[in-house]
Amino acid sequence: MPEQSVKRVRVVISGRVQGVWFRGWTVDEATARGLSGWVRNCRDGTVEAVLEGVPEAVDAMVEACRTGPPAARVHHVEPFAHDDPVAPGFHSRPTA
Repeated sequence: MPEQSVKRVRVVISGRVQGVWFRGWTVDEATARGLSGWVRNCRDGTVEAVLEGVPEAVDAMVEACRTGPPAARVHHVEPFAHDDPVAPGFHSRPTA
């Protein structure tokens, strides 16, 4: 993928987002969109993800995170610029 066609963002999702299959859902949804990156639970109760791919797919995934899986109750999704490339594929990481 040419560098100029790649968008990378880090998102922090807050609300009822742990213990509701948010990480597994994110892996499935991001993989279906052809994204690379990772997702993990954070000790403060949020979920953090880094999303990399074509801008339209990244934007669609950020929007999808505003709803999440059925049991989630998302209160806020905060996107941040992320400059570091990620490995191919989308993975769940341990809690940080």
